[in-house]
Amino acid sequence: MIRTRFAPSPTGYLHIGGARTALISWAYARRHGGQFILRIEDTDQERSTLESERAILEGMSWLGLTWDEGPFYQMKRLDRYQAIATQLLAEGKAYWCYASKDEIDALREAQRARGEKPRYDGRWRPEPGKTLPPPPEGIAPVLRFKTPQEGTVTFDDLVKGPITVANSELDDLVLMRGDGIPTYNFGVVIDDWDLGITHVIRGDDHVTNTPRQIHLYQALGAPLPVFAHVPMILGHDGERLSKRHGAVSVLQYEEDGYLPEALLNYLARLGWGHGDDEKFSMPQFVDWFDTANISHAPSRFNGEKLTWLNQQYLKEADDDRLAGLVRTRLTRMGVNCDHGPDLAALMGLLKGRVSTLVELADATHIFFVQIEPTAEELRTKCDAAGLDAIRALSSDLAACEWTTDALNAALKARAKANGLKLGQIGIPLRLMLFGTAQTPSLEATLFLLGRDETLRRLTAALPHADVILSA
Repeated sequence: MIRTRFAPSPTGYLHIGGARTALISWAYARRHGGQFILRIEDTDQERSTLESERAILEGMSWLGLTWDEGPFYQMKRLDRYQAIATQLLAEGKAYWCYASKDEIDALREAQRARGEKPRYDGRWRPEPGKTLPPPPEGIAPVLRFKTPQEGTVTFDDLVKGPITVANSELDDLVLMRGDGIPTYNFGVVIDDWDLGITHVIRGDDHVTNTPRQIHLYQALGAPLPVFAHVPMILGHDGERLSKRHGAVSVLQYEEDGYLPEALLNYLARLGWGHGDDEKFSMPQFVDWFDTANISHAPSRFNGEKLTWLNQQYLKEADDDRLAGLVRTRLTRMGVNCDHGPDLAALMGLLKGRVSTLVELADATHIFFVQIEPTAEELRTKCDAAGLDAIRALSSDLAACEWTTDALNAALKARAKANGLKLGQIGIPLRLMLFGTAQTPSLEATLFLLGRDETLRRLTAALPHADVILSA
């Protein structure tokens, strides 16, 4: 059975790049009827936080990237890493290195000064005929792997194709730090082996780690997984993705009013394609997914395209679902939705005019809270003739049948009776009722606002408008 995994470090939030990697790993497992595993790589104790771990789990859950096993935590497996380290040491495949941090730093600085690639020089590596000095006092040694010094290591990447690296380019990898915590490369090999991971799908910043990890698999006699390295995501300007490009927490996109299916669709399309299809569901993505269609080049993040895609999903979203999402936002804004128009009906009216849930909640709240227009806007968009017509319209609405057709007829009849264009009534009426000149069709908004609330708002707004226009 195919088993993939996503293994984030809880040293920060789940960002766009991590979410895209998780999505591809998840889709590959689902495509082949396999299992998707979640692992938390928490060995960086200085930077790992419970807040970051919680944000990662919440982000995965919001996106709907459900995992079949886990989450597994590395810090709960220290005994396992120590046992494998002891085994490698006993087999002569690893050794203790007593070089201090200052020594290693000085070595690397000297190598850089000579124009050489910084690398460990093997000073504590045991070799036939080599005499090592006695271990110095006060140094907690690290355990290093005896990397083969001759030959090459080759693997066939599912995305990049065959990759070969000369062993002479690799130095002796640290397996265990002086505090007994495994390094990334050591921990990830043991974890993937123990979890039966068959396909390691990750960002291409890990390509340089793969030859080292292959050596460890071989030293342990463990089966090699298949590797797939996905090109990174760049900003719209071709630079490394950062916060200014939109590289924020996945949960920030939830806060900013994006639907999870829109973000998933966009991430799936970044560096992968199925013909000219831009919008597709996750079941379609899983059915179509093939690593052969992943681009070899980095993809560029485009926030405008994501917003456009979100707009399309909002238009098609179920009104009851949107009502629940908007109710939560309005409640956070201090708006009580218990009395007023039906929220689901409002969603049907408003969702085609917005790009995010933030905009949808903003467009909705004016049906529950009367917003007073500014004096400047009233003076600009309303005159005495329009005010007189609206005053008369108030009486019309009190007697009018409350249907969209009847309301539309009443508006047109009042405009005609007063010798005005419909806009000369409609714009100031919107201002008085909603505090904005931009709403959907008046008959639809009046219908949903309801007769009682419409008349109440006009009763409150007309005196205010009189004062402003007569000043």
